[in-house]
This record gives sequence, C-alpha cells and structure tokens, in this order.
Amino acid sequence: MKRESIGNIHEYTVSELSGAVKKTIEENFGLVRVRGELGRVTRAASGHVYLDLKDEKAVLSSVMWKGMAARLSINPEQGMEVVATGRMSSFPGQSRYQLIIDSLEPAGVGALMALFEERKKKLAAEGLFAPERKQPIPFLPDVIGVVTSPSGAVIRDILHRLRERFPRRVIVWPTLVQGRGAEKSIAAAIDGFNALGDGDDVPRPDILIVARGGGSLEDLWCFNEEVVARAAAASRIPLISAVGHETDTTLIDYVADRRAPTPTAAAEFAVPVRSELMSELRNKERRMSGAAIGLMDARRNALKSAERGLGRPEDILGAAQQLLDRRGDQLRAALQGRAGAARNTLSEKAGRLSPHILTSLATTGRRNAASLADRLRPAAIRALHQRKDKTEALARLLESFSFQNVLERGFALVRDDGDRLVRRAKDAPAAGAGTIQFADGTTAVEFIESDGKPKTGKKKSSRKPSQPRLFD
Repeated sequence: MKRESIGNIHEYTVSELSGAVKKTIEENFGLVRVRGELGRVTRAASGHVYLDLKDEKAVLSSVMWKGMAARLSINPEQGMEVVATGRMSSFPGQSRYQLIIDSLEPAGVGALMALFEERKKKLAAEGLFAPERKQPIPFLPDVIGVVTSPSGAVIRDILHRLRERFPRRVIVWPTLVQGRGAEKSIAAAIDGFNALGDGDDVPRPDILIVARGGGSLEDLWCFNEEVVARAAAASRIPLISAVGHETDTTLIDYVADRRAPTPTAAAEFAVPVRSELMSELRNKERRMSGAAIGLMDARRNALKSAERGLGRPEDILGAAQQLLDRRGDQLRAALQGRAGAARNTLSEKAGRLSPHILTSLATTGRRNAASLADRLRPAAIRALHQRKDKTEALARLLESFSFQNVLERGFALVRDDGDRLVRRAKDAPAAGAGTIQFADGTTAVEFIESDGKPKTGKKKSSRKPSQPRLFD
C-alpha cells in the first residue's frame, strides 16, 4: 500500500477503537439466546456470577449481575446444559467480549433430570436412603412443625385437615419454597426445629412436615439441592415430605422418614382420626364389658356346680353334731360319778380323823417346819454372800474394761451427727456437726478440713483428713 493512502486512514486511540467495537457488538447483538454447557461458575463476594458457556468448539464468557442472580430458580453448576438469554457486550479492560445474562434456564427437562439422577446416586451411595435409618412416625404428636410458605394454600390445607382429623398444636417456620436461596431457607428451618430444647419458649415439635404445592421441575428444584436433602437426613425429629403432587418426586422424598403425595396427605399421616379413635374406644369398652360379664357368669355357673357337688351342710355336719351331743352327755355323767365318789372318800377319811390325831399332826408339822427353817437360813445366807462376792468381782472386771476409765486417762470419743463413732480421720463426714465425749461430759463440734476450710466433699481421692472444731 502506498504511503500516501495509509495516511488517509482514520487514526483511533485504543479507547476509541474499544468503544467502537463495544457499540458495534451491542447494536448487532442486543438480544440473544445461547444454548450451551456451563463450564467455570464463580460467585463473587459482590453477588455477581461469572460463568462460561461452551460447546465442543468455543467458549463464551458470561456474567450475571447480582439482581438477576438472586432471582434464579436453579443453582447453576458446572456441566449443566442451559439456555441463556441476554445481550452481547465487550469488556475493554481485557479486550474481550462477553454475554450479559438476564435469565438462565435449563436446556429442557432432560438436563435437570440428568443432574437429579447424578445427585440421587451420590446420596444413595452414602446410605441416606437406607430404610434402617428412617425413624417411626409418632402415633399422636402433641406439637407439629411445618416448613413451608406461610402465605400459600399449602398451610391452609394442612391446618384444615388437622382440624378435621385431630386438632394439634402447629408451629410454622416460614421459608421460601422457590427461587434463589430457597434451599438454604428450607435447610435452616429444619435445623432450627431440631435445635429447639425443652427450656425454649417455642416447644420442640414431635414431627416435621416439609411441604410445597405443585409446580414444574424448575419450580421444585430447591428440594433437589443437597443442602436440603442432607438437612432432612440429619433431622432427629421424624420428617414427612410433601412436595408437589403425587407424580412429583424430589430428593427430599427419598431421605424423609415418610413421603406424602400431597400436603393434605401429610396431615393425614401425622395424626389419626379422632372420631374413629373414639368409636374404636367405645367398641373396645363394650367388648371388654361383655367379656367381663361373660367371665363372671361362667364363674357363677362353675360355683353353682361345685356347690351341688358338695351337698347340704346339715347332711355333712349332722352326724358330727350327734356324736358331739353324745360325748357331752357321757362326759357329764362321768363327772357326776367322779364327784360323788370323791365326796364318799372324803367323808370316809374325815370319819377316821379324831381331834387328838389332828392336834398331834399339827404339832409334828410345826416342829418339822421349825427344824427345816433353822437349816435353810444359814444355807441362804451363804448363797447370798457367794452371789455378792461374784457380782462384785464381775463389777470390778467390767469397770477395768469400761471406756470411762479410758476417758479418765485423757482420751475422748468422737461421734458424727448420727451418733455414730468416728474411729479414723478418713471416716469423718464431709461436713456437719458432731460431738466429743470427755470423762466429765460431752461438747458439740463442727467438722472442717485440716487447713481450716469447710470440707467440700468433691472427690474421695483428694479428700484431706478432717478435724473437729469445738463450739464456744
């Protein structure tokens, strides 16, 4: 090219050329839809999301500003096939063009289902779906916790169904159930219910229901996030999942202790029907009363049969009564005969006794009694002296062994507040009052540590010998 022709070309500054390129790109690609696979996905601290769209031949740098990123219904991840809608622009600072994304959606249900199956296999391999880790649902909970949106029809359906079946106390933890950040809100609600204790103002539920109405796969996608599935699996409170309609299935359904096809069905699983319980109770009461009456009738009939087998009491006791009467008559006659014979013998003996014989017998008896008394008196005196000597010897021996003599020599007896002897320092009580008995009396004491501090009694191994302290 000739030099003079080159001199006719407009000369741009770098900024001018970059601005012209930026304007050209934005004018020609003001609204585009791009289908591709997500490569690098970076979330900046500012809230902006930087990502790459790629296919087998090219890579397109893209950015989603904070406001748009907060409204995403899915969580963009590497490998996900998506359709991005936005406008092309350039970034002069690095001399590159980029797509500014206004909306991002999965490239068809197939892409989301592939991601769903991948996560499902991962969690299943960790054992989160195992039947043995599922908790039983309580028969009649006192408190029911519900994780859902407080303004939707779901909570109204649950409350209505509970009132119909068996009214219970319901605590609602309001959460997002769709869109960006919904998965974190749901997981935080499950963890929050589990963190409640007995002393908190809000009672800890006996069962949890995580519920949402129907929607598309994208609308329900927050319940397929790992953070929600892991929070449900870690819940110590039995959990029922009720997400979408009967045909909808999410990851939380697999890790929950029980899956309900609808939120209304979850309320039915949570409580029994009160009227049916009352009817069953009345039925069992009637059956129990009938069984008791039947048992009493059977026992009464058995007793009557046994009574007939025993016979009449007068038939059994009549012969014995006759024998008793006969023996009584014989005894009465025998006693009268013996009494008569004794009277006859006494009269015969009395006739043989004369006043002279009686006087002689009386005199002889007095002489024998006086002689016996003279011999008995010295023997009794000797026996008393012997017993006295023996008693005094035992008293002296007992006194020699008496603890009172030991006390006279300067010793003392230590007792605790239960009047039990304290023989060794290790047997002293941890704290409290006691007594010390000296030879001339008893005084009250208080048990303390040897260093003068009150005993704590914390550990036996570190216990120091105690010392009693006299009260003034």
